[in-house]
Amino acid sequence: MGHVSTPPSRVRVDRWLWAARFFKTRSLAAEAIQAGHVAVNQARAKAAKDVGPGDVIDLTAGEQRWTVVVREVEERRGPASRARELYEETPDSRARRERQRAEYRLAPVPGSDLGGRPTKRDRRRIDRVRRGSPSPDDRS
Repeated sequence: MGHVSTPPSRVRVDRWLWAARFFKTRSLAAEAIQAGHVAVNQARAKAAKDVGPGDVIDLTAGEQRWTVVVREVEERRGPASRARELYEETPDSRARRERQRAEYRLAPVPGSDLGGRPTKRDRRRIDRVRRGSPSPDDRS
């Protein structure tokens, strides 16, 4: 007969971030912590820092900034539906992410102001400028 383990009351922050699906791997979570992208209760965290219910975690994952309150701890990574139960995002954080998403949607596509691909004529002009040769207009 196997014994049923009681869930831990505290768990390492790198493990928790991975279990809550903020990062795909524990090593990515640890790298983000090492880079200073994670704070627990307004203090910069280390990977071995323990977190438990009630702790506030500020983190940057990719372009997204989150502020979440730990509701439960989990050592194993489970389904996404379970991961969402591990934390509660603050209203300020949710509003900030929505605003960021809206700004991103409204931003022009990078390179859209360039007008597309250079024509053959444009290409010759570019090559001339790079070589430093005089343009046909400058010749007398």
